[in-house]
Amino acid sequence: MKKIICKLAAVAIGRPDAETMGKRTLSTAEVALDGFVGDKHQGQTRGVWEGDKDPEGTIRRNERQWSGISTEELDRITRELNLAEPLTAAVLAVNVCVTGIEGFSQLPRGSRLVFPSGAVLVVEEYNPPCIGMSANISRLFATRSGNPLSKGAFSKAARGLRGVVGVVDVAGVINVGDEIVIEFFEVPNYATPFAEVSPAEAEKRSGEVLNAKT
Repeated sequence: MKKIICKLAAVAIGRPDAETMGKRTLSTAEVALDGFVGDKHQGQTRGVWEGDKDPEGTIRRNERQWSGISTEELDRITRELNLAEPLTAAVLAVNVCVTGIEGFSQLPRGSRLVFPSGAVLVVEEYNPPCIGMSANISRLFATRSGNPLSKGAFSKAARGLRGVVGVVDVAGVINVGDEIVIEFFEVPNYATPFAEVSPAEAEKRSGEVLNAKT
């Protein structure tokens, strides 16, 4: 399994501020099995959002108990927009900001962020930029050139760089400065569709899976 070691640069929780949509920066946070304690997105379930495939009124599993981004991605977006002030994870209402990893937004589903306390966060999916946050950034931030940002500028600049969302696998406490081990999810050999392998290989892999479970 491929692993990368990085650090927790910042942590933020809380219900988004009515004016800025941001979160409150902390030095430490308690992570429960249903999310970050005190955070807007804490919970085992959630209602459907615009763009979800489920019918309006559906209560579904909450796959967004936490959100994360990297300092490297924040820096790239800041440069792309030519901002006079750097973007922060708290301003973007992100819970976890890591440093020391390239391509954080491309972490595959199932990848694990393991903290010293034993807390484990699991990646569910990429977190695409939203129109509301983009409009908020254009209102709050000035550019070095003095030219105003369009309402869609952030969404365009943050494409592929907005970070990931996920669920809590193991509860614990996380602290700024923590060393995080990121374990990349890799599809095991036996998960290759049997249709793509020979009958003999399929039989062999079925036996391996059976033995692994007994």
